[in-house]
Amino acid sequence: MRRYPAEWEPQSGVQLSWPHAHSDWAPYLNEVEPVFVQIALHICKYEKLLLVCRDANHQQHVMSLLADADVDDERIQIHLLDSNDSWARDHGPISIERDGQPLLLDFVFNGWGNKFEAGLDNALTPALYKLGAFHGAKLEKHDFVLEGGGLETDGEGSLLTTRHCLLSPQRNPQYSQAEIEDLLKQTLGLKRILWLEHGHLQGDDTDSHIDTLVRFSDPSSLVYVACDDESDSHYEDLKAMEQELRAFTTEAGQAYRLLPLPWPKPIYDDNAQRLPASYANFLIINGAVLVPTYRDLADQQALDVIKQAFPRHQIIGIDCLPLIYQYGSLHCVSMNYIDGIL
Repeated sequence: MRRYPAEWEPQSGVQLSWPHAHSDWAPYLNEVEPVFVQIALHICKYEKLLLVCRDANHQQHVMSLLADADVDDERIQIHLLDSNDSWARDHGPISIERDGQPLLLDFVFNGWGNKFEAGLDNALTPALYKLGAFHGAKLEKHDFVLEGGGLETDGEGSLLTTRHCLLSPQRNPQYSQAEIEDLLKQTLGLKRILWLEHGHLQGDDTDSHIDTLVRFSDPSSLVYVACDDESDSHYEDLKAMEQELRAFTTEAGQAYRLLPLPWPKPIYDDNAQRLPASYANFLIINGAVLVPTYRDLADQQALDVIKQAFPRHQIIGIDCLPLIYQYGSLHCVSMNYIDGIL
């Protein structure tokens, strides 16, 4: 029997694939590495950190940064592997339970529908497995394109996702929606799938990953991106998404408690492209929630909403403005592993 645990359940640790100068992060390294340092610092206060570095020189550089920040290196496990990028949520394996034991699922990562080169990233999981990174789990490979950022589970058999992502013709064109549902139910141990028709952030190149839009905070509550500015280009689509969420019910037939997150002011890159700043892209770890902030007046309101969603967790804001210049945020660069894996 299989079960896909919720992110708030006990974890063994989190993977970070550290950015390097041979990736798209090259122009932003000085700005983005301090963000990774802060994420690593707080992860190591609560659980283990699986760290992927490009080579020995990269490892030495990264460990120097972490030492300067007094990160607990006794909780860090490092492996040297080359990577295309740092989006561990999508190139890392998905951890589930099978008959009460941890199991890692290695799906295909093709750069969000062949938008970007991803061969090195797609090879990371089996390489880490061969290196002994996952001490307490078996690895099961699947010839199906799937990214962790496209999945949100309540731990009780319900999965929330978007049609735009999972039904993208650049991912698994050979499968119908019904076939994808059957595959996900069998592989992840799901009872049902809640499909969102609406929800998109400008600048997002993942085809509407759910972790930028809506998150479970418990089996009966949803934290979601809301937009009340009628002049904003997102307004109609996010209002339509909100109506979908209002129509969803728990497996027991009850309406979800909905917790709307605020909307930061628009942020643009040097080419005047709007960047996908989302407070929904938070990371839940043992005893804490790491929340992306964007140097915006709405940051504190977002932290307050997430505290309401997770009253027993420490809520920690991390300045993630540099991350969104590569079109992702905090949850996107991290992959959590259930208890018994690291």
